[in-house]
This record gives sequence, structure tokens and C-alpha cells, in this order.
Amino acid sequence: MRYTIEEIRQMPEGQTFDCKSIHIEPKALANTIVAMANADGGMIAVGISDKTRRIEGVNQDKAHLNEILRTPFDFCVPTISVTTEFMPCQDSEGNDNHILIIHVPASPRLHANQADEVFWRVGDKSRKLPFEERLQLMYDKGERYYEDSPAYDATIEDIDMDTVKAYMKRIGYGKSPMEYLQENKGFLTYKGDVPQVSTACILLFGKRPQNFFPRARVRFIKYYGTEEKVGREMNVIKDVTFEGRILDQIQKTIDYLETQVKEHSYLGEDGLFKTDREYPKFVIQEMTVNSVCHRDYSIKGTEIQIKMFDDRLVFETPGKLPGIVRTDNIRHTHFSRNPKIAEYLKAYDYVKEFGEGVDRMCRELSAIGTKEPQYHLVAFIMKTSVWANLLEEEQEKTMSDQKRPESDQKDSETTQKLPRNYPETTQKQALDITPVQKEIIEFLLKCPYAGRKEISSHLDSLSEDGVKYNLKLLQQKGIIKRIGPNKGGYWKVLTFE
Repeated sequence: MRYTIEEIRQMPEGQTFDCKSIHIEPKALANTIVAMANADGGMIAVGISDKTRRIEGVNQDKAHLNEILRTPFDFCVPTISVTTEFMPCQDSEGNDNHILIIHVPASPRLHANQADEVFWRVGDKSRKLPFEERLQLMYDKGERYYEDSPAYDATIEDIDMDTVKAYMKRIGYGKSPMEYLQENKGFLTYKGDVPQVSTACILLFGKRPQNFFPRARVRFIKYYGTEEKVGREMNVIKDVTFEGRILDQIQKTIDYLETQVKEHSYLGEDGLFKTDREYPKFVIQEMTVNSVCHRDYSIKGTEIQIKMFDDRLVFETPGKLPGIVRTDNIRHTHFSRNPKIAEYLKAYDYVKEFGEGVDRMCRELSAIGTKEPQYHLVAFIMKTSVWANLLEEEQEKTMSDQKRPESDQKDSETTQKLPRNYPETTQKQALDITPVQKEIIEFLLKCPYAGRKEISSHLDSLSEDGVKYNLKLLQQKGIIKRIGPNKGGYWKVLTFE
């Protein structure tokens, strides 16, 4: 992906980007190169001050520039195979000059500097690893790059080029899909004259990824109660599987989970309509993305399983915690088992910034009084339990408050704040509906003649099939009713009996 000088100058330093002055010493630069190679790779812009962002350029000191160019070879052990390019620019003094761009690949090997110190990229810092973390990283490097291995028997015909085009448009890549696949991330390489299609390429861009990786999918199972039972006591309520490319899996899974999350809507003491959820939206998204993005795809005998109980969600993901990540540092430590998949999802805003998601998830759970996720490794499956915000107690408290004589006047006053045709019962009791269903109801109150396509377009996050499914549930609950034929009829929002 090509950037302009101004785009690079404005780019914030982070997990995969840093800028350095031309005056930096090669030994110091080596630490950043080593840290990126050991982590997710990245790009370093030399000739832009990392403190003032002043454009210095690199032409003025040819001898020092040569030392900079030799840093990956002379100061990194083993040598790191970077690629470099010179971008023309005007420096801060108005002279024609160049910026040196160093592209650092994520390496399958463990790298150190000349002093045998190992560094790891954490946000915009290069952190020196203690011996124990260095040893763990060395062990885990071997399993990390399964996504780069060729997908057995896959050919170019198995790649959906329209999906590649959509991604290229997303990142601003101007060449052809074939050029992108051949020139980036090792998606398409050649062994002699035979094309080798990588695992990551099939998972991200394949026409039918499950033809090559049958268990590269997500399975959702909902149970009645708080325990998983089998045999004659089996308590499974729902069992749904989501397949397709990784992006499709994530979108379908999140959409469906949103239909299963309980939500209670009620009038608060301030007279405004309030909503409590079992799980924050970001937590649902983050856990789903983490499971799909960081699972060990070399484990082919099982899929990701998401199990919903009355009091918790359990995400069962093939593979132990990756790299130097442990249960006691997972909140602030990042390691991508599949960095190419992670970078792809970042372009679609599912990975906001490398390493920030777990911390934000913990903060959001804490804000609603729920404890942090719990992690437990069973054989080769990492089980993560996310505890629900139990809504029943809060609902009972709200109902009790509404029964007090002094609340009667508040109820009559706050009723006026709702739409005039909103169901009367929703003004007095909590609705056991999902967030998506609430949005559908509110939209139908404004647009009763809307069809599934129009509703889906309004919600943005729900497909037409998802709209159809939720309309059916709302009809079964007696919340809405179809008046007239499918074409020419309209939706009526009812009151509860």
C-alpha cells in the first residue's frame, strides 16, 4: 500500500508504524526493527523527526544513510530481510530530498540485537523481553505461521477475485488482484511453475474455504440453565453453525449473537427510556473476533464453539494462548498467531488497534459490575468465560420502584416522553427483547409499511434473512402483527395482553 509523504507524517506511531530521525544511531534503530520482526512486522519512516514530525530527509549524510541501510544486516541477529524504498519529498528547508521507508516483515524466527537482547513491539514502544518471555516466544514462533503454509490442493481458481478487489479498494491498493496476491503477504507464491495458495489466502479470499478447512467455522450452542447436560438430560435449545470466509463468519456470528442477548428496556427515574444488556456490544464483537482471528488453524479436528448459558458465555477456541501472552498479562500484551488475518480484519475496523481490545472489554464489563473474563486451558482448547450482567434483579427493583405511590405521578409524566403510538405496556414494564428487536420495533413505529429490505438497510448490521427471523419472533411474542398481504400490507405494533 502506497502512502503520500503527508499521510506518513500524520500517521500515529503504533504497533506497526514508527518514524525516526536521520540522526538515529544504527544500534538504536536495530531495537525497533527487531521488535517489529518479532511481533507483527511494520513500517519505519526514516527522515521524519519522531518528536516534532519535521521532515528532515536523508540525502544530506550519505555515509550515515549507508549505515542505516546496513542496520538489518550488521546489528540484527539473525539478519532481517527488510525491503526499502525512497520517497521523494521536500524537506523543512524547502530542498528536494527523500524519505527512507523500511518495511519490516513479521518473522517466523526469533531476532535479537548485537548485544543479544530481544525486543518486542507493544503499541508504540519496543520492550525488552526478560529471559522467561524470550524463551516462550522462541517456543511459539514455530507454530505461529501456519497461515503462511500452502493450502493443500488449492489453485488460483479457488480464489474469489471479487473479494480481493473489495479488500484492495478498502486499503487503497491500485493494481490488479493478481498483482496484489503475488506482491503482498505471500498470499500467492510459486514453486517452479506451480502456484502455491496460502492458508491465509483461502481463509480470507477463498470461494469455499471449508472445502480445504472443514472445521474453520464457528458453532453457536445455547443451553437451558447454567450447566451443559448430555444424554436424556440434554438441554440444548439452539445449535447453529456459521461458515464461509473469515469476515463472513465474524459478521454472521455477531449478528446472530445480538439476537440472543437479552435486553431489558424500561423507564428510568429521570423519565427517559433506558436499556440494560446482558453483554456489552463491544464484548460480543471482541470475543468473536479474537476467537476467529487468533485460533490455531493447524488444529483441524474441531471448530470454534460459543456456548451460551443463563449466566455466561463460553468461547472455546482451538489453540493455547499465543506467544508471550499469559492469563496474568493478557489484558495488556499482544501477540498475533495469525498476523496477516489480524491485519486484514483491522482494515475492516474489527481490530481497532493491536492490543487494546481486551483492556477495553474488561473496562466495559467492570462498568456494568461484571467481573473480568476467566481463561482456562483444557488440552488444546482455550476456554474463555464471560459472565452475564444479570438483569432480573435490576428488573425486579425497577418494577418494585414503579409500584410505589410516589412513582405514579412520575409514570404519567414520563409517558409523554415516548412516541404517542408506542405500546402502552412498554411504558410500565420491561421488554424481554434483544437490542436488534428493539431497533426493529422503533423503526416500525415510524415506518409501518417498511419491507424487509428497507428494515435491513436501516439497521445496517442485519441481513434480510436476519430481519425475517426477528420479525417472526416478534410476531410469536405478540409484539407485532402483520395487517394485510405481504405486498401492500403494514406492520402494527401491539400491546401485551
